Amino acid sequence: MTSSLPTPSINPALDPVFAFLQSSYALAESTWTKIPGSAMIGRYIRSSHRNDPGRTILEIMLVLWAIRTLLQSRTRSGDENYVKLSQKEIDELIDDWIPDPLVETLSSNEVNELANLPVIQGPSGPKPRLVNNGGKQVTNLASYNFTGLAGDERITSRAIETLRKYGVGSCGPPGFYGTIDVHMELEQNIASFLGTESAIIYSQAFSTISSVIPAFCKRGDIIVADRGVSFAVHKGIQVSRSTVRWYDHNDVKSLEDALESVEREQIKKRLPLTRRFIVTEGIFENDGAMVDLPKIIALKHKYKFRLCLDESMSFGTVGRTGRGLTELYNVPATEVDLLVGSLATGLCATGGFCAGTKHVVDHQRINGTSFVFSAAMPALLAVSASEGIHILTHNPTKLTTLHENTCIFRSILDKVEGIHIPSHPASPLIHIQLVGGETKLAVPPSSPIGLRRKVNLTLSQLPKLSNPQSVLPGNPVQFDIEAEERILQEVVDEALSQGLLISRAKRLRGQEVVEPRPAIKIAITNALTRKEVEKAAATLKNAIVKVLNKRKK
Repeated sequence: MTSSLPTPSINPALDPVFAFLQSSYALAESTWTKIPGSAMIGRYIRSSHRNDPGRTILEIMLVLWAIRTLLQSRTRSGDENYVKLSQKEIDELIDDWIPDPLVETLSSNEVNELANLPVIQGPSGPKPRLVNNGGKQVTNLASYNFTGLAGDERITSRAIETLRKYGVGSCGPPGFYGTIDVHMELEQNIASFLGTESAIIYSQAFSTISSVIPAFCKRGDIIVADRGVSFAVHKGIQVSRSTVRWYDHNDVKSLEDALESVEREQIKKRLPLTRRFIVTEGIFENDGAMVDLPKIIALKHKYKFRLCLDESMSFGTVGRTGRGLTELYNVPATEVDLLVGSLATGLCATGGFCAGTKHVVDHQRINGTSFVFSAAMPALLAVSASEGIHILTHNPTKLTTLHENTCIFRSILDKVEGIHIPSHPASPLIHIQLVGGETKLAVPPSSPIGLRRKVNLTLSQLPKLSNPQSVLPGNPVQFDIEAEERILQEVVDEALSQGLLISRAKRLRGQEVVEPRPAIKIAITNALTRKEVEKAAATLKNAIVKVLNKRKK
């Protein structure tokens, strides 16, 4: 005997309802399948629900909350704590509001300096005339015209021809219709000139090194950098967000100690292998000192680091034909992994470059922010730079004259009391600093030790030894920024009154990681004769002696 379960009966009156629901479901399903990507979304929902139903519920709740947030009123008029102001009260608040100034108020010294800023009439050169000084002709040692290419007739002629053929601007970034044949020719010329496999050009010199560093150094990578690097290098290191270890300025022993500490730390903590870079400059922009490249390369190989060398101040200024430190020290350029330089200093053009292997260059065409997002270099400037390389290659006497002028200038200034010249004897970029009167430590507001400028410190508050984790040097030199800048500006003004155009080294005070000491910056040029250089050095010497003697009285 078998038993059967009773079959539930369905009310025939509900048949139209079920028919409507079935047809609606079929219509919705048909409409859903016509939406692009609906099949993928459906598979995701089914998979998510099958593997984790709770996740599906959570996602539905989040979607509903997002819809509610978008649809709800943006005002708070229904809030019991909301205070509705009358139009009169609103107007009074607006009238009483005083916005903070966008910039700090200029000091009297800054106002006076801007008012008396020399303005060159016509093209820059070794002997320009000034607009605001009665058209007086002066000897120019303030411009980066090291090789005397500014105003060169051959470059001017080529630039005019290029201007007529290509126009003024590139009207696009290099990767998007901005690159033309003269850009590619310049890259080939730079690579051939330096002896590297390839090169890439940037349209702005400052942003070259600040783009190259973060293109290769990322979070978790290690950078061992000189404390005396320029503001542009500091910005590149900051943007990279890498782990940074600092060594004392131009101190090879301190560099080796920092490299050893990195090596020990990785072994002790069993850290994973990362990219590791030594970052330094050829000739330091902040003081004109020169790095010992062979020793740096030896340490690079010993501790298995890559080397990023910024030759913005040494390319086109040192070496037999201006190839920079690699030529000066007879070191193959291929020993430097990232060789960065400026086309504005040695070649009197604009922009910068990075030379290295083809892989290094190709990587920057995708990851170099300044290359990707900036307009390409104007064609006439690319041709000017190529012509400058051609001139230096076939006229090595230009560099010989530059080196002779540098030695002549230094031989006169080295005998002056009351000043200190930290620059290398072979550097055509000369910095002149004051000695004595060191009473204050220059520390920007954003310094890691949280000190502000112009705050007197006791010796117990200063770091005694070099700390690789701090950008501040051990036993830093103390000085008064404002007082020294005021004295140096008097020297600049006195020299200008005697027909010599020079300049103080300008800084972004308060933004530098460590404030460089105030200095007068001299840019030697080969466009002057021996007698003109001797006269310029004597003029500067007299100005320094006159100002310092007046201060002693």
